[in-house]
Amino acid sequence: MLVIKIGGGRDLNHAAIVEGIAQLWHEGQRVVVVHGGAELTNHIAQQLGHPPQFITSPSGHTSRRTDKKTLEIFQMVYCGLLNKRWVERFQQAGVNALGLSGMDGRLWVGKRKKVIKALVNGRRMLIRDDYTGTVEQVNNSLLQALLDAGYLPVLTPPALSYEGEAINVDGDRAAAQTAIALHAHTLLILTSVPGLLQHFPDETTLIPYIPAREVESYLNVAQGRMKKKVLAASEALRGGVQRVIFADGRTSTSVQDALAGRGTHITHIPPGEKHTAEAIP
Repeated sequence: MLVIKIGGGRDLNHAAIVEGIAQLWHEGQRVVVVHGGAELTNHIAQQLGHPPQFITSPSGHTSRRTDKKTLEIFQMVYCGLLNKRWVERFQQAGVNALGLSGMDGRLWVGKRKKVIKALVNGRRMLIRDDYTGTVEQVNNSLLQALLDAGYLPVLTPPALSYEGEAINVDGDRAAAQTAIALHAHTLLILTSVPGLLQHFPDETTLIPYIPAREVESYLNVAQGRMKKKVLAASEALRGGVQRVIFADGRTSTSVQDALAGRGTHITHIPPGEKHTAEAIP
């Protein structure tokens, strides 16, 4: 079982990613896809006169400020345009893809953050009218039913709060919770860089391997959005996922290269030791 998170960068090689996932699917692999779309969302929000705002938590994590208008734009882009684009691409590749948001069938459910702590110009502030949260429950039975029926689930935020409100959630962390719920062996996160870099943005400083027990110490190395990916990796590994890979989604063979060893591999199994046959994704 493999969960693949596709980032929202425009420079990703979408055709190659679809081809790689389609190859796995046609070989009989069970795959779930989670996609992002931050760059396009930012562009459309600018065009609609409601430019994106980002807030930084006291711990240094950056996230989108999600008021009601932003949430509506987010749903329009993620659930409508982008999700159906991915479904169309997979269908053209002969893959019976089915697109869902985290709201559909209560696929992803979590607690809405009633108050968000943020640093603004060096000062701590409390934001109360935000619609963000974290996925705490995954509708595993729904996903298993789709997989058993031969579908490729293509998932996207937002999720639902326990009160039934749409909430913006981090896609990487949602993918991690999905991988945990499905007992996936591998979580593959495709990005616009070769993996985790020791000195961002120098791509020659790729970190090829991180022991699972040390992953949280690399939060100090990660820059910007990569911090959330490292956090997601930590959560996935604690939840039973055996391997998390950060890999370059811009190449012509990104999926196969990542599974063959390229990128940053965070795992309980040291380099050079092969995964058992039962554990191959």
